[in-house]
Amino acid sequence: MKKYCLEVCADSVASALEAQKGGADRIELCSNLIIGGVSPGKALFQLVKKYTDLKVRVLLRPRYGDYCYNDYEFEQLQEDVQMYSELGADGIVIGMLRPDGNLDVGRMGELTALAGSADVALHRAFDNCRDPYRALEEAVSLGMKTILTGGQEVMAWDGREILAKLQEKSAGRIEILAGGGIGEDVIRRLLPVTGIASYHMSGKRAVESAMSYRPEGASMGQPGRDDYSVWQTDSEKVAAAADALKELTRD
Repeated sequence: MKKYCLEVCADSVASALEAQKGGADRIELCSNLIIGGVSPGKALFQLVKKYTDLKVRVLLRPRYGDYCYNDYEFEQLQEDVQMYSELGADGIVIGMLRPDGNLDVGRMGELTALAGSADVALHRAFDNCRDPYRALEEAVSLGMKTILTGGQEVMAWDGREILAKLQEKSAGRIEILAGGGIGEDVIRRLLPVTGIASYHMSGKRAVESAMSYRPEGASMGQPGRDDYSVWQTDSEKVAAAADALKELTRD
């Protein structure tokens, strides 16, 4: 049994295949990674399951922005959790906050129940919680398997002190999955000071479009973004991270 876990966040079949090639242990599947990731479509999930052998957890986030959801968005989350659990997702990744900055434990409990046998993980809504240690205990009480966190910072290295405390307080009851700017170099620095051996990365690189015809003035993308360059996971970056984890966790 491995002493570490390397999860890759992917929003395409191509990225999932690169993650597998690089030696990832599991995929967190989303769409629109460029805006932090939102819920993927059914077809993408089924194709990733078809073309890879990796465990697939599905990120469920109905929209870009904060994690305080209205009744319609919660209903959408309920439908998605039900659908992906029935489709055979290995895990569901969720997170909801109340206006006061605490976890919305009641509604998250409903989603966890709908997930059935699928693992349930708490995404980086955790990093927007008022009290990370209270949120840790609440996630454990809900039976969640994982907390994805940068230690309440955008970059995990900047949150290393909180990450170390979370790892200590988790005491093996829940996986602390460090995310935010993760690559080989950060893993080599972060693991010795936190004890965390589970990491979440995208390992992305810019890939040029195959389009040779590129009209001006018809962009449908975000302002300032190049429509003809997309993010894709790089298997070499994943492999370097996996090798670092193997080395650092070796007896």
